[in-house]
Amino acid sequence: MNQQQDQLAALHEIRNIMDRSSRFISLSGLSGVAAGVSALLGAVVVKWYLLTHHIDYKQDAGRYLTREAVLFILAVAALVFILALCSAIYFTARNARKSNHRVWDSKTERMLINLFIPLAAGGIFCAILIYHGLLYLVAPAMLLFYGCALLNASKYTLSDIRYLGLCELVLGLLASFFIGYGLFAWTLGFGVLHIVYGTLVYFKYER
Repeated sequence: MNQQQDQLAALHEIRNIMDRSSRFISLSGLSGVAAGVSALLGAVVVKWYLLTHHIDYKQDAGRYLTREAVLFILAVAALVFILALCSAIYFTARNARKSNHRVWDSKTERMLINLFIPLAAGGIFCAILIYHGLLYLVAPAMLLFYGCALLNASKYTLSDIRYLGLCELVLGLLASFFIGYGLFAWTLGFGVLHIVYGTLVYFKYER
């Protein structure tokens, strides 16, 4: 019986070693939490702007946003992205140093390539939507392409990120149908879900 348990333990250890050698496992849960907090702050700023300018996004689904309003929202979204990216780099690098792992190697490169290809396509598609005035589809498109990016990258990093990607996809599809709730869906997807995911990953792998 002990021999069988030892063999199972050895197989489990071999599997863990193979997993570490093929996946980028230094991704920090705190980076997800920081990204979520940044998104929530950005959503608060956008909501404040809409209220102060008497714009009812829910009623017109963003169809009649002024050029200034669109530029302001895009600036806030860009700032949220920069803050999320900086926090991801900081917390992931700190986590890698703590675990004596390299921050940049072939695994990191594979993960980032598979993450950013759908993100780049999504960014271009969202720009096309804005160009044609289809503003009410921008938030759902962001969620859908981001979900695809997470699913694509999940093969090369923590498998838990796959579930976040699936949630983003479902939320994006719902937001595509209920177009008046695009801002709410964006806040839920990039804010709340990131905080929940990051917290779960932190307590599962980093505590």
